[in-house]
Amino acid sequence: MCTETKAQSNSETLVNDSDQTLVESDTGQTSSGGMPGSQGTRAKLRHLSRSTQFVICATIILGLTMTFVGNLVSQSIEEATVQTAAETGARYMQNFLEPFVQGLTTAKELPDGTIQTIDHLLSSTSFSTHVVSVKIWLPDGTIVYSTDKSAVKKHFPTEEISKALTGKIYTELDNDLEDDTADATEDAFERSLNIPLYEIFAPLREAGTGKIVAVGEFYETAEALQREINNVRKKVWVIVGTATIAMLLLLFFIVRRDDKIIKQQETALKWRMHEQAKLHSNNAALQRKVTTANREFSRINELTLRRIGADLHDGPAQLLSLILLRLEELEDSQGASDGEVLEMIRRAGKDALNEVREISLGLALPEVNDLTLHDALVLLAERHEERTETRVELELDTLPEDVPIAHKICIYRFAQEALNNAYIHAGGKGQKLSASHCEGLLEVQVEDAGVGISSEKPSAPGRGRTHLGLVGMRYRVESLGGIFIIESAPHAGTKARAQFKI
Repeated sequence: MCTETKAQSNSETLVNDSDQTLVESDTGQTSSGGMPGSQGTRAKLRHLSRSTQFVICATIILGLTMTFVGNLVSQSIEEATVQTAAETGARYMQNFLEPFVQGLTTAKELPDGTIQTIDHLLSSTSFSTHVVSVKIWLPDGTIVYSTDKSAVKKHFPTEEISKALTGKIYTELDNDLEDDTADATEDAFERSLNIPLYEIFAPLREAGTGKIVAVGEFYETAEALQREINNVRKKVWVIVGTATIAMLLLLFFIVRRDDKIIKQQETALKWRMHEQAKLHSNNAALQRKVTTANREFSRINELTLRRIGADLHDGPAQLLSLILLRLEELEDSQGASDGEVLEMIRRAGKDALNEVREISLGLALPEVNDLTLHDALVLLAERHEERTETRVELELDTLPEDVPIAHKICIYRFAQEALNNAYIHAGGKGQKLSASHCEGLLEVQVEDAGVGISSEKPSAPGRGRTHLGLVGMRYRVESLGGIFIIESAPHAGTKARAQFKI
């Protein structure tokens, strides 16, 4: 029931939003057509078919993506290939050089005989075909052996030595080395060869303890390795390019087929949108008329209630007052035997007068034109407390000052009826009146701690008035575009809530 109420009360907002969206979309299309520069390029692209636009966008996106993937894969393969070759060469070089560096645990240089033996082995073994230079470094960066004898006993601060001293095998292509002063001096001999090289740094350990006593560095020709890397790169780019072209062709044919279907439906959709825009415009006009009529009806209804209340007060109430006055005069003039009859008539007239006054008081709305909504709700709570001798807890946030009079009267009547129900059906237990205003939503709630509203049909006379009162409250709230919500459960009290967009 609450969901249905919300849908009805928000219909005007939905219609207005739809009209505004349609108007704004048309205006945006008109203005965008006249923009120079980049707008002209966009206009040219819009004239192309969707399949052509897709091919252009997909080519750019897939091209950039596949280029990134190809470079990433090629770089990963290159690094893995170089690292594998370096580890293989380093293991071989460690086995070759480690026997000659065992004396470096105590000495800071190699004996001349050891140097001559290494030179002889390097020149006579298969090393000479692919290893062009070998160096042995002390941990402090001093070269104790080098194929280039001019570099022996010289000290060079290099980062690669520090990495190898941690037990790692480090390698890099010679072309990637930065040409700083230290490297240029240390690699002068290798650079003078003018051939592609990659250098490998491997830790050399002491036998038995595994302690790193030196670092071996050797330069190996990279021609075969580069050929292998280039072949792998070609294969990677062929695969990536073929996959990219195949994806573009497949997606192009799919989009082209769907593009034809979209073009066939586009004309029909435009006609339907045009008809829908007319329908929305008509609905908006009708909704505005209905809202205006509801507000006028609410105003006329309040005037009618005021007139009825005034008539009751000025008519029957005055007559009953006159009857009571005459009865008092008769009581003074008659004997004591008629006292009981006169007393009964007087009590009946007094009760009738009180009832008429209560009815007229409920129908005649207090003057709220000059009161804010906050003050009107405070006044309502005070009068309810005086009339019922019960307590009403107030929880009022900052409320807007410029609430329309129709909404103010509606909220006053809603809260008045809800508090009367709380007194009649809950004995005034847990009465609470709260109001808040946040982001344009005004919410008023009345709750009690009674037994709740029974879902069964009323059997006793007068119980149906509860549901009739709720229907009247709902109609009153919804007539001004508000939302009426009632929450109740057995022995859990009742909450009546009204919400308005203000």
